[in-house]
Amino acid sequence: MDDINYLAGNRQQKKYGDNDPMTATIAHRPTAFSCLLKTWRSRRGLSQLDLALLAGLSQRHISFLETGRSKPSRIAVFQLGEALEMPAAEVDAMLATAGFATRSSNARWSEETRLAVDAAIDHVLKGHEPYPAVAIDRMWNLRTANSAAINFLTELGGSGDTNLLRELTKPGPLRNSIVNWKESTRALMRLYELEVARRPSDTEAQNLLGELRSLPGVSDAASTPLDQDPSPVLAIQFRTGNNVLKLFSLIATIGMSADATIDDLRIETLLPADEVTRKWFRQQDADSAR
Repeated sequence: MDDINYLAGNRQQKKYGDNDPMTATIAHRPTAFSCLLKTWRSRRGLSQLDLALLAGLSQRHISFLETGRSKPSRIAVFQLGEALEMPAAEVDAMLATAGFATRSSNARWSEETRLAVDAAIDHVLKGHEPYPAVAIDRMWNLRTANSAAINFLTELGGSGDTNLLRELTKPGPLRNSIVNWKESTRALMRLYELEVARRPSDTEAQNLLGELRSLPGVSDAASTPLDQDPSPVLAIQFRTGNNVLKLFSLIATIGMSADATIDDLRIETLLPADEVTRKWFRQQDADSAR
């Protein structure tokens, strides 16, 4: 009977760890959520430790989330969104990429809240008469307007485009009526570019920005450098008949909203910048009441 050399057999065996599936390091691919989280942390200029302290999570957990090694809980997404000061729509995007339903999809409570918000908006718009006031979303799509705003846009030859940014910047009678169109377009585009920058996941808003830039004269107006100190408040100047009406705006938002649709809403009220404009709108109101 042949002797069995156990030691020789041992020398021929693989050592654990040499391509052994039991001990091989598991590679984790970044997920859509992890990429979004890392992007927002970088935008805020925070280290993983900084974010961990702000969100009340461990640095190790933040690291695991960013590499795709761990999946967040729903509460953790809320904590991260608050720590990163993300818009409600971006928090919804984080929830969706993490596999959770968005807050804005809760139709039961959202509908009740929206009815209250709609009533409040109507109250503000009607109370602003005889001056124009509108409710718009993040992309400046018109949601509702008071009678003064509708009549004023009609007076200026508006085309009925429900996107007010496009209505003000595309060639046509309304654009032609704006005396300081280049200066106003430059300011409007800067405002919208800032809004788009706040929402890196909002491809719809980015597409509109590209469309606006492609309109004749818009890119040139937006990139025109200032040649003098800007005025404290920019008033858009509209020519109608023999009058030049000067209006500046106040913009209000819904406070402390966690619903992306409600968070999107803006109430823009236009106010007279001089006595000529004030008298013109008061006269229009008096004439319509007859």
